Amino acid sequence: MIRKLLCCLLLALAAGTVSAAELVVVVSARSPVTTLRAEQVADIFLAEARRFPDGGEAVALDLPIGSPLRDEFYLKVANRTPALMKAYWTKKIFTGRGQPPRELQNSQAVRKLVADNPTLIGYIERSALDASVRPVLVVH
Repeated sequence: MIRKLLCCLLLALAAGTVSAAELVVVVSARSPVTTLRAEQVADIFLAEARRFPDGGEAVALDLPIGSPLRDEFYLKVANRTPALMKAYWTKKIFTGRGQPPRELQNSQAVRKLVADNPTLIGYIERSALDASVRPVLVVH
């Protein structure tokens, strides 16, 4: 039984379906926000909410389209595949009800910008964490 489970895990890793990086959603260390639920994060990143629960402005930052971390984030937090996300934003933009978050090239760029601005929220690899940002949600 254990051998069978190990084989399945190895196959999943080889296929790229199991992430090697743990993701964390972060805000500036200067932000009053200390924790968020996955639904709250999804609402901010899907332009359904423009404020944090405390009433402060919330502006999401994204990683590039096609990034494995981005795909994992939206699958786990918003339960949406890349194709569903593309359709979602196409409709939002067409109806004038929202724009997708600004994209940055990597976790370090997201962390740097979030650290400098308490209104920003982003997701990064856990390994990119430092004291300039506060994790508010660990994405499993």
